[in-house]
Amino acid sequence: MAAELIRLYEENPDPRRVQQVVDVLRSGGVIIYPTDTVYGMGCDITNQRAIERICKIKGINPRKHNFSFVCADLSNIAQFTRVIDKSVFKMMKKAFPGPFTFILEASTQVPKILHSKKKTVGIRVPNHGVPRAIVEELGQPILSTSIRDEDDVIEYSTDPELIFEKYQNLVDVVIDGGYGQNVASTILNCTGDEVEVIRQGLGNLEDLL
Repeated sequence: MAAELIRLYEENPDPRRVQQVVDVLRSGGVIIYPTDTVYGMGCDITNQRAIERICKIKGINPRKHNFSFVCADLSNIAQFTRVIDKSVFKMMKKAFPGPFTFILEASTQVPKILHSKKKTVGIRVPNHGVPRAIVEELGQPILSTSIRDEDDVIEYSTDPELIFEKYQNLVDVVIDGGYGQNVASTILNCTGDEVEVIRQGLGNLEDLL
């Protein structure tokens, strides 16, 4: 069955549409959604079958791929990470919501299928009303992995209609939130003694120091 294309605006997303997306997630569905950077593919982090489905779509091994969680705010982050250094938490408060992903040590609450060999988890709080409204209504984070493009010049897919054409028979919902960015989030590894930039994206570490 083909996916449904749902239009949601960043400012004040329609609660009925948000509920429709959440119902899909609760039933084990896979969605594509906008963020403050690139479009992402995600599901309920507690649904192993949905996670496996995303891995199959993207051709990745869940135990080798580093997934991130999209959270609504910092309130439930402690559930999925071990003790966070005070200086790192201060940086996170400054960074979120925004175009950063923080790599932290995963707690036992992170589903085992998502445990890479490093036992880490990426945390995202995007500066975009749509994914945060979805997560708030769902009551827990959603999985986040970027939608890439096969184009040699453009690394990430930015046009929601083209994304829908490509993925309509693979996922359950594609959210049209307008054109996305072509630059991903900045990934910061916070598991060592020093914060390390793993991938330079839209966010700048200097702004957090």
